[in-house]
Amino acid sequence: MSRISIEEVKHVANLARLAVTEDEAKLFQQQLDAIITFAEQLNEVDTENVEPTSHVLKMKNVLREDVATKGLPVEEVIKNAPDVKDGQFRVPSIIE
Repeated sequence: MSRISIEEVKHVANLARLAVTEDEAKLFQQQLDAIITFAEQLNEVDTENVEPTSHVLKMKNVLREDVATKGLPVEEVIKNAPDVKDGQFRVPSIIE
């Protein structure tokens, strides 16, 4: 006995705005039934002492430490700026 009916397959296809033929609906019914069967097997696995995770692999942050360092001198930063006033970039006004 299938865990999903052809009518349910057609309903899901309709929700997804997919046109399916009768043959496709029968094929999808078999495929979805196999998926549901596999998913039900997962319910039998004992997960009592398993901690919840967001990823199956151990993940580690591989970025460098966030250490403050001295930045560039202001003169070096603004040397190629088209318009500077009092050590700051000047840009055209966009607010009236």
